[in-house]
Amino acid sequence: MTNQQIIQQLLEELNQRYETVKLGGGPKKIEAQHKKGKLTARERIDYLLDSGAGFVEVGAFVGEGMYEAEGGCPSGGVVVGIGYVSGRQCVVVANDATVKAGAWFPIAAKKNLRAQEIAMENRLPIIYLVDSAGVYLPMQSEVFADKEHFGRIFRNNAHMSSQGIVQIAAIMGSCVAGGAYLPIMSDEALIVEGTGSVFLAGPYLVKSSIGEDVDAETLGGATMHCEISGVTDNKYPDDQSCLDAIKKLMDKIGHSDKAGFDRVEPVAPARQPEELYDLLPADRMKPYDMRQVLECIVDGGELDEYKPDYGKTILCAYARVDGWAVGIVANQRKVVKSGKGEMQMGGVIYADSADKATRFIMNCNQKKIPLLFFHDVSGFMVGSRAEQGGIIKDGAKMVNAVANSVVPKLTFIVGNSYGAGNYAMCGKAYDPRLIYAWPTAQMAVMSGASAAKTLLQIETASLKAKGEVITPEAEQELLKEITDRYNRELSPYYAAARLWVDGIIDPRETRQIISMGIEAANHAPITQRFNVGAIQV
Repeated sequence: MTNQQIIQQLLEELNQRYETVKLGGGPKKIEAQHKKGKLTARERIDYLLDSGAGFVEVGAFVGEGMYEAEGGCPSGGVVVGIGYVSGRQCVVVANDATVKAGAWFPIAAKKNLRAQEIAMENRLPIIYLVDSAGVYLPMQSEVFADKEHFGRIFRNNAHMSSQGIVQIAAIMGSCVAGGAYLPIMSDEALIVEGTGSVFLAGPYLVKSSIGEDVDAETLGGATMHCEISGVTDNKYPDDQSCLDAIKKLMDKIGHSDKAGFDRVEPVAPARQPEELYDLLPADRMKPYDMRQVLECIVDGGELDEYKPDYGKTILCAYARVDGWAVGIVANQRKVVKSGKGEMQMGGVIYADSADKATRFIMNCNQKKIPLLFFHDVSGFMVGSRAEQGGIIKDGAKMVNAVANSVVPKLTFIVGNSYGAGNYAMCGKAYDPRLIYAWPTAQMAVMSGASAAKTLLQIETASLKAKGEVITPEAEQELLKEITDRYNRELSPYYAAARLWVDGIIDPRETRQIISMGIEAANHAPITQRFNVGAIQV
């Protein structure tokens, strides 16, 4: 099988899994939604967004393989993304009522917090399309009271309001208990007649608590809240007219200051995006030139390299993507010729590479140039020679620079992303504005083979300490069991399900995500100064 065929196979799997995700709770639940006169979450988003303007989904694979005892939670029961409404870039959050009536699972809360984080970091308006039964009660202990649980969402509502970030909410279905605060803490609260309702306690709970018999419409329907309580601002006869009202609100929002990132007329890449399928080897041990990969993404294939002859396991370069000026930090996995012959560099970060990347990151901050990170990293160099050369301190300098960088960072995991290499290359813990994986990505403390051998040694030593005899056959069986388990956790889908990455994409989508990501970041002026902190460079 050719390299291109292997990559195409991975893309077919990606597309099939995404099509399944888009069905939410399944065809029967979608049909039930339609019978109530309601659009589904994805249909609402499609109707709301400007046609053909682009949409970057965040967290499509969230929840995959999790909560199987509960019947699953496709996409975390909520659809999130960055798009355009009336020409204005914004974040959209839509509860998917086909998934457990839109109930909040633990991962749903995490995904909603991620949506708000994107809106706050980039100062983007956020639109909530609310249709949720509230917290999923069987798992309430995992979603209710901690710092990053459900209540953090309302805290963020308040902070965004104080920061002048516009929030518009449309109540298009149930909005119960604590969830009622989300739309009402927004700047605008719209509601759909007949299907929308908002109350702290539903009819059944009211009956059991205070003995009052009351129907949902009287308790918290559109007419009551628009004409009596004043909780909501306006009512609409159906989903479409409510979404039309949001479009009218969005086209009147004033413009704020920009960050001032440089952009010129875009130029197409020098290589066709489809060439990525040949250039990136499916074999993780096979070398390739990251320059060629980047030539499929950057304008005109032009890379102005920084220190090209120094620290060759990291490529640093200035470039443009869709017209935007960018600084690129990318791992390099290729064979190079030296006085000692040929040497394969398998994405390892050496001391000189860390030093080069640190100084380049400083330069990009000085020049107000957004940073792009492309991972194919197996970690920092190890061994006595590296340790004596101070690899820990050089690595710490790079991590320090990434952590303190004030320009926006976007991360793409192309191949391996292991150990501290993940941190130094701006993994999720280092606040990338967006982070996406290609289907070829793997994330873990170390590679599957290395981890399996290490874990096997620990396991066999433990069994031998107990006096148990381990036959070669049993040892091989144990190795296979450990390897299979670890490889499942290496998968980009495992990472995407837990929101360690914002999604898995076709490599051809990378350019669009970069452009939309920097456009989003350009809404938020930089108010902090870059400072490398305690580790001097």
